[in-house]
Amino acid sequence: MAVKIRLSRIGKKGAPFYRIVAVDERRKRDGISLEVLGTYNPLKGELVQFHQERIDFWLGQGAIPTDAVKRLQKMHKVAPQVAAQEASAV
Repeated sequence: MAVKIRLSRIGKKGAPFYRIVAVDERRKRDGISLEVLGTYNPLKGELVQFHQERIDFWLGQGAIPTDAVKRLQKMHKVAPQVAAQEASAV
């Protein structure tokens, strides 16, 4: 069973909202997932939740992240650094 880390849509029409999930790659986009790893709101461009330790666990087990999830990981790594810089400037 090949596991992918990808986005699953849960928002309503015109208001997208996504879960970051670990799922068997043969499942449908919004099908049953193995584990929810976070949530993402593209309208605000923010990660609502992001469980990096669980994502690292699945990557260690051989899961393959999609391009969108890789982009969100980069965004998550930059966001804490920017917040720390803003806090030290005040």
